[in-house]
Amino acid sequence: MKSKVYFTSVRTRPGNNMYDKLDKLIQKAGIDSMDLKGKLVALKIHFGEPGNLAYLRPNYAARIVKKVKEMGGKPFLTDCNTLYYGRRANAVDHLEAAMENGFNRIAVGCDVIIADGLTGTDAAEIPINMKHVEKAKIGTIIADSNIIISLSHFKGHEQTGFGGALKNIGMGSGSRKGKMEMHSTSKPEMKEENCVACGMCIKNCPEKAIAYNAKHKAQIDFEKCIGCGQCVASCHYGAACAKYDQSAEILGEKIAEYAYAVLAGKQHFHINFIMNISPDCDCANFNDQALVPDIGIAASFDPVALDKACVDLVNQAPAIHNSQMFDKQPFKQREDKFVHVHPDIHWKDCLKHAEEIKLGSMDYKLIEVK
Repeated sequence: MKSKVYFTSVRTRPGNNMYDKLDKLIQKAGIDSMDLKGKLVALKIHFGEPGNLAYLRPNYAARIVKKVKEMGGKPFLTDCNTLYYGRRANAVDHLEAAMENGFNRIAVGCDVIIADGLTGTDAAEIPINMKHVEKAKIGTIIADSNIIISLSHFKGHEQTGFGGALKNIGMGSGSRKGKMEMHSTSKPEMKEENCVACGMCIKNCPEKAIAYNAKHKAQIDFEKCIGCGQCVASCHYGAACAKYDQSAEILGEKIAEYAYAVLAGKQHFHINFIMNISPDCDCANFNDQALVPDIGIAASFDPVALDKACVDLVNQAPAIHNSQMFDKQPFKQREDKFVHVHPDIHWKDCLKHAEEIKLGSMDYKLIEVK
């Protein structure tokens, strides 16, 4: 049986604005069938790196918060800290970034909780014993929540081709160590030029694998290093960092397995906002011109079908002429837009593996809600 994906366009009229259309969409998609009463409901979202303006508007999150409360749930917005050094690498900066971008109790009606703690080390290990991942390291708050509702800004992505529900749930819910497992097959590296000899990585290394070298710069003894990521979590200067040496294919498959770990045994529902479809992730502190015009919002209980439907909707849309679609070579209308922008990435890897592990199906029926 085909999975049902519900869709509403950005076309509006008096008495039927985008708030109204979002309400109708999630109702038609079946959110009312969920048992939210008294449940802790994690609204998994990406707050956007400050400077980036393509991220999901807080107004939409507020509408979902309102609906969850009406259904008796206890909603909170959440995300895990980033692996790279930036404005969302620790909970203090992350909360400030979320506040700056409009995600706060006043604007959205609920609190923001960073799922993997102060420095990204608060994690629950969830055994899944799959092709790549034996135990997924998921932010504790997300692992402990009763229900997952993902709110995803659908866009391009430099490492996975596109970013949608699976990327938001899988990579986004991984703790610091979990993100390292997805991104890398090797241990962290130390960029000597960034080291200020603060000693935090040495202090926090559980295996005593880091010491100062003759230049009084931190250096890793890789025979002792276990790849736990504590040095990356404790470094505030970008010296200790992960090696992004994972192939795109394996990265996509690991993301699917992490998404499985997050959703297994829980009620879950997913909404993709196909708007401001920038070529790259919202993790950058800027966003380039959208690849296509705004399309709409889609929702489903099946995150695999949802992402596939959104890819198809983007590929059916006309390309914007002053976007990256025309930077390198002329775009052919029937060409896959995400492959055109990121030619070395095969976005289907993640969806195929997600289908194989029974997370969902790429076979879907699109139902329009007006």
